Amino acid sequence: MVLNKELQDAIEKNLVFLATASKEGVPNVVPVGFARPLNGETILIADNYLNKTRQNLDENPRLSLIPQDAKAFPFQVKGTVEIFESGEYFDQVTEWAQNVMTELEPKSAILFKVEEIYSVQPGPNAGKKL
Repeated sequence: MVLNKELQDAIEKNLVFLATASKEGVPNVVPVGFARPLNGETILIADNYLNKTRQNLDENPRLSLIPQDAKAFPFQVKGTVEIFESGEYFDQVTEWAQNVMTELEPKSAILFKVEEIYSVQPGPNAGKKL
């Protein structure tokens, strides 16, 4: 699946909500302000304060994301992640976060590979895979 330009912009310019689950199935949802699509298939996320989310991703690398403005962008994005604590992606999120708030020190970079996109728009197509 590929994110269109409009959805990429919505993810980068607004908060997104990340949903994860532990290996035992305990859910967690958090708002995140540092998510940036690198292209239509990959989103880079800065792990500044993700405690339960990070623990869940270490146990279960599946992630679901929804834009804050689900009325304007009624999509749920699902996929898998890879976590980097050093290297190119980590350097990118560190520079990005510190350009916004100099005191931020990201713990890791989360590379989210988009695999599925679903509609969350109310109506007969709610939950439909796009």
